[in-house]
Amino acid sequence: YDKIHKVAKAQLGKPYGWGATGPSGFDCSGFTRYVYGQYGIWLPHSAAAQGSMGGYVAKGDLRPGDLVRFTGHVGIYIGGGNFVHAPSRGKRVQVDSLSSSYWSRKFIGGRRIY
Repeated sequence: YDKIHKVAKAQLGKPYGWGATGPSGFDCSGFTRYVYGQYGIWLPHSAAAQGSMGGYVAKGDLRPGDLVRFTGHVGIYIGGGNFVHAPSRGKRVQVDSLSSSYWSRKFIGGRRIY
């Protein structure tokens, strides 16, 4: 499952769509559900429900492919302090930094699903 983050990065630029589960567009939990689904891992279509799957991972122990959980949001860690996610209406799947002022305030923790 060390390639999960590569599938996540392959979705860069795809549009956000509320309730969308891919592959042409995504909302945040639809994005993570789609990426993990490529490896036969089922995730619910809910950021809150996904945030309780697998085991907790502290920020300093994240590995590429881990789910990253925020207040009301999820993404996939790709290494180097960065994650891929479907941010919000009017935006596209993109890379952001866990240490940005916005995301660091909302960060709850990582989840190792695989």
